[in-house]
Amino acid sequence: MDLTYTEEEQDFRARLREWLLKALPELPARPSPDDWPGRRAYDLGWQRRLYEAGYAGLHWPVDAGGRGATPTQHLIFLEETERAGAPYVGANFVGLLHAGPTIAAEGTAGQRARWLPPVLRGDEVWCQGFSEPDAGSDLASLRTRAVRDGDDYVITGSKIWTSHAEVADWCELLVRTDPGAPKHRGISWLAMPMDAPGVTVRPLRTLAGSTEFAEVFLDEVRVPVANRVGAENDGWRVTMVTLSFERGTAFVGEVVACRRTLGELARTARANGRWDDPALRRRLGRLYGEFGALWRLTQWNVSESERSGGVPGIGGSVFKLAYSHARQELYDVAAEVLGASSLSLDEEWVQDRLSSLSYTIAAGTSQIQRNIVAERILGLPKGR
Repeated sequence: MDLTYTEEEQDFRARLREWLLKALPELPARPSPDDWPGRRAYDLGWQRRLYEAGYAGLHWPVDAGGRGATPTQHLIFLEETERAGAPYVGANFVGLLHAGPTIAAEGTAGQRARWLPPVLRGDEVWCQGFSEPDAGSDLASLRTRAVRDGDDYVITGSKIWTSHAEVADWCELLVRTDPGAPKHRGISWLAMPMDAPGVTVRPLRTLAGSTEFAEVFLDEVRVPVANRVGAENDGWRVTMVTLSFERGTAFVGEVVACRRTLGELARTARANGRWDDPALRRRLGRLYGEFGALWRLTQWNVSESERSGGVPGIGGSVFKLAYSHARQELYDVAAEVLGASSLSLDEEWVQDRLSSLSYTIAAGTSQIQRNIVAERILGLPKGR
């Protein structure tokens, strides 16, 4: 992995910085956290700006609508947008970071032409219908059924922890198409329109008081067979592609954000007298080293994905496992630095701290990631 920057990459960074300086002051005010239609419009408005400036899907293949940028250019983009305080992908994250890359890698030409351009333009929002009430970490135990009826699948079941389902147009949905097959082999990956008859969305309120998750109930929902990505009953393999993007590259920008947060905490500690505590300084210093190492691991993972045809490898599980716990410790340290002010729910720090608790569950629990690392990287025998 070459960590030096070419003249072309340095020019790319300079042009991006110049564009951000002009674009960010033109953004409207951020909507209230509870205003989901407003948040959708704000997030997709930013995506449209990126699209019109040529920065949407920067690292996507050219034939999928992207720019085919190098991994280094992609990382430069993430660094500069985070440092400038640009909006996150927000409501568009499943489409842009999970479903879109999966369809680019596994979809037919027609599927790519139908679903990828609206994601890049900021026209359509996707949600993820993977987890179920009785199939959380053991995702392959999902029970949502899809029965073939001519050119359609008829789907019955339910999903949980479906991010942004209340404002989504499409859902990347896992269903069981062969109940008699071994559990990993009877699954298919479908694109389901969220306005289809029989789809009911019930928002869930989180610890922080927000409702970005939802339960989704499916009562004989008809989805065209043409909406299946990959072969019937080959959905588990397609799902591993989706999860490799979710664990391998979807959190990249957040590492940059955490490094910025760490710097803010250090400055705050110097200002309020907490810097005199040597134990606190050691914790901040160790976190500084840990997030620096995570950034290097990110660079390696993204470079590795380029060599493997654009799909991240199992090294993403190492990153996701380490990042989840480092992020939680970061906000534990924030509570030490901020003192009593860290207890107010009105403080952004508190919202981030509560959010950090979910990271050891989202995109596969830490226990699952340890199993992947043990079995697929270290070659240890499977547990019984």
